[in-house]
Amino acid sequence: MPIFKNLLYEKRDNGVLITLNRPGVLNAMNDALRDELDAALAAARVDPEIRAVVLTGAAGVFSAGEDISEITKRDIAWPYGIPENTALADEYDRRRDAARRDQIVRQLYRWEFPKPIIAAVSGYCLGAASWLALTCHMVIAADDALFGQPQVRHGAGTDFMWVHLAGFKNALRYALTGDSVDAQEALRIRLVHKVVAKDKLLEETFAIVKRIALVPPETVKINLQKATLGLEMMGLMKAWNLNAELTAMAELSNEEEFGRRLEEAKKQGGLKAFFTARDAPFKNNG
Repeated sequence: MPIFKNLLYEKRDNGVLITLNRPGVLNAMNDALRDELDAALAAARVDPEIRAVVLTGAAGVFSAGEDISEITKRDIAWPYGIPENTALADEYDRRRDAARRDQIVRQLYRWEFPKPIIAAVSGYCLGAASWLALTCHMVIAADDALFGQPQVRHGAGTDFMWVHLAGFKNALRYALTGDSVDAQEALRIRLVHKVVAKDKLLEETFAIVKRIALVPPETVKINLQKATLGLEMMGLMKAWNLNAELTAMAELSNEEEFGRRLEEAKKQGGLKAFFTARDAPFKNNG
């Protein structure tokens, strides 16, 4: 079993509880956490005692999304412009390939996982974390869950899974504004299939795991594939490929003045000032 620093791995009740565990940064997702999640899922995949995976976050928060502080450390140009002495075509390829790795390769691995993956979401579930949760096979939300893609406000992309689950018009309502969705609205537009009290979240989720475990494992696997592979045949993979192409295009299309304003705020006051400057225009226009 791998040793994990950024998540917890606990076998219980015919399944495994994988907990994103970076509470100091609201379980924000970085490369190390993603790599450990890959390893944890690989371990669960081959363990015959594990019939389903439950994915949640530590300290009552699923995840605040992408760890922007780490992105800016390794990519000075993010998300505005291109590095000096770099060709536009090369930068486009780099960003598209990064989007494919995170938005297709990893999502597809989870989507085609032979055992059900259930997201148990409480608190923030934003940006890339919403994509992680929504590409699980089921999502149960605590009554304090908050879904959203606020990154669109600083020129980043959305994900087609929102459209697939919520429908065209509902998805655009939130994808074009970066506004958040509370638990009851998420239930109404079918991002989740159940809302429960926060203190009952894991109990309710593992109740489903235990019922899944009553069905023969090969039957579960085959019926899961009927749903997931069927949606791929209907065009889900094509949509995700287009998603990666347009993500790179969106990042390279940000207006210079817009980018300079947010970057200046970040230089003056760090990420808190960055988010304040980004979200300020939306405060009184709801």
